This record gives sequence, C-alpha cells and structure tokens, in this order.
Amino acid sequence: MQVSIACTEHNLKSRSSEDRLCVRTTNQNAGAGQGSKQRYLSSRPYTAGHAHMKEAVGHHGYMKYRNLGKSGLRVSCLGLGTWVTFGSQISDEMAENLVTIAYDNGVNLFDTAEIYASGRSVTPHFQHWRSSFVVTTKIYWGGQAETERGLSRKHIVEGLRASLSRLQMEYVDIVFANRSDLNTPMEEVVRAMTFVIDQGMAMYWGTSRWSAMEIMEAYSVARQFNLIPPVCEQAEYHYFQRDKVEVQLPELYHKIGVGAMTWSPLACGLITGKYSDGVPDTSRAALKGYQWLKEKVQSEEGRRQMEKARELHLLADRLGCTPAQLAIAWCLRSEGVSAVLLGVSSAEQLLENLGSIRVLSLMTPQMVFEIDSLLGNRPHSKKETRT
Repeated sequence: MQVSIACTEHNLKSRSSEDRLCVRTTNQNAGAGQGSKQRYLSSRPYTAGHAHMKEAVGHHGYMKYRNLGKSGLRVSCLGLGTWVTFGSQISDEMAENLVTIAYDNGVNLFDTAEIYASGRSVTPHFQHWRSSFVVTTKIYWGGQAETERGLSRKHIVEGLRASLSRLQMEYVDIVFANRSDLNTPMEEVVRAMTFVIDQGMAMYWGTSRWSAMEIMEAYSVARQFNLIPPVCEQAEYHYFQRDKVEVQLPELYHKIGVGAMTWSPLACGLITGKYSDGVPDTSRAALKGYQWLKEKVQSEEGRRQMEKARELHLLADRLGCTPAQLAIAWCLRSEGVSAVLLGVSSAEQLLENLGSIRVLSLMTPQMVFEIDSLLGNRPHSKKETRT
C-alpha cells in the first residue's frame, strides 16, 4: 500500500512548477462537505498552554506544534495513527485520502509500525518535501521466527531496514521499541538504537509501553556509555487510563526530558458511545483478533465507564463540542504530552477530531476539576500523597 501525502495549492505556491506534484484534492471521497469542515475546524483564540514546552501555531492557523519532549523536534499536537484501521477497516483509497486531509490540515506526524496494516506500512510517498513531516515506526513484532521479533540488535537493524523498504524512505524520524524485551540486555537495545541513528536510518528513538523504571534504565545506560537516550514514550491515555501519563511521565520529563506521545484518546470508541447499544458489526471490537476489546466493552467495568462517558456527553453538549473533541482536548491539556495520535476510519471522523484543538482553550483549571469530579479517578503524585 502506497499512501501519498499531498500538498494543497496554498502549500505549493512557493514551489517551482517543475517540482509540483499531481495530487489528490482533499475533498475527494471525503465523506464530509465543506460545511462539515468549516464547522469542525473553526478556531477560537488560544490562551491556555504548557509552561514547560514551547507551543506555536503553524501557517494553517489552528494546528499547534510542540517539541517532542525536550528534543528540538517539532510535531503537530495531533498525529495520525495507522493501528487497526489501515489495512483492516478501510480501503487503501480511503487511507490515502485520510493522510492527504491530515497533512493539508497541518498534521505533520504519521505513526506506523512493522506490524501495522498487516505488514504493509503507510507510505507518505512525498519525497520532494520529506523534511516537512515526521514519520515514526515501531520495532518488536516482525515475523514468526525467533530472530524476527524482540529487541535484539539483529532484529532492530533488520526490522528497521524492512520498514524503510516498505515505506520507500531512506530514514524515519523516530524508531520506537514497541514494548520492552526481557530477553535482551538493555545495553544491547540502547547500542542498537544508537547504531541505527548513527547510520542515518533514524533521527531519534523512543519507547512504547515501557515502564518508568525501564525508561530510566535506558537513559542511565546511554549516559554511562555515551550513547543516545530515548526522547519519547508512547502510552495509552484517556479518561480511564491516567496514572502513567499524569504521574510517571511528567516526572521523567522534568528529570531526563522524555516526552509523551499518547494513543487511544477515545478508548477504542468506548468514550464516544459507540458501544452503548451493543457491538456494531463494523466496529473495532467486532474485528477478528479483538475479542479482548469486545469482552472489555461488555464487562461490568466497561459498563461503568460507558455510564461515566454519558455524563461527559452532557458536558460536551454544554460546551458546544462533540464528546470526541472534548476527550481529545482533555488529553492535549496534560503536562508533558507532546502529541495525541488519532485513529480514524473516515474523513468526517478525522475532521471532527481535528476540531478538538479549538476546545483546548476551554480546558481551564475549573473545567478540568469538573471533569475530574465526574470521573472520580484522578491519580495523585508521590508529593501529593505525602502531603
């Protein structure tokens, strides 16, 4: 699957006619007309921000850009993920359309992995302006053989080369270790990540689903042997999954500069009310291999979470936004979060989610307190616990 990132005419004004590409227009098969786009992307003055990270508005007028942790890499606060939907729920044509719409609306972060889309990674086939977007990939699950998975030096190097071949790129911006590997010494992992960066195959490396202790160990090994430490952790984060992103990662950010790139802001659709009347046949929970999600949705805990979500729907109505926009804006307001990855299956859903940026200005301390009161699950830091 080769998915092209296209530029609008606005983006191409400064390019020479020889360099211009023949591109797909953003409203083709969009599933949402200009009226929908205008509704979801209307911008309000933005006043709130994070004191610990510089945030700026890009030339698109509403997209916010933040540093990835304490690195110098600037990423859009909303990125496009490809887990599940690409290669499973949507066609290649729709996948290309979503990448195009995202890029044209200021998204410069595209998340892939060696196992996503059934092994067919998304290809932002747009080499003339490669420097204008950030592509990530993840290494761990590569194949069935013992040497085709894990974080050995062999698999990190070979897995990344295979990803680059599918992406048709010379390098990725960030390579993530897609879970920790108890069978591989930490020094070997850090040395392998440093090697692929030194070889120009990646610019930075990060972790995904690592514990705070494991991230600190990687950082300590890097400092001990003059190697390159991780800059970012990918973590699940939403109303019902909070402790790691709100307590552990801010501490790591301040100590060693590791930022947070979060995923599943809508808890696989549970927060939007998708499963209120059962599991739709077209939903993620109905897919082969996602029985765990179906069981989670139908569990007692899942029913309690959906009840909480319904209360938050009323709050979203009061604020004049959708439940999805409120949930994503709530994630963006968290300290240390550099970017939130979106998982969408339609253009209308993508445009709606992009509209969460305008809701970010409504995330005042009073509003966050009201949401915390409804959820009743705010985690406490060690300092707060001692107090």
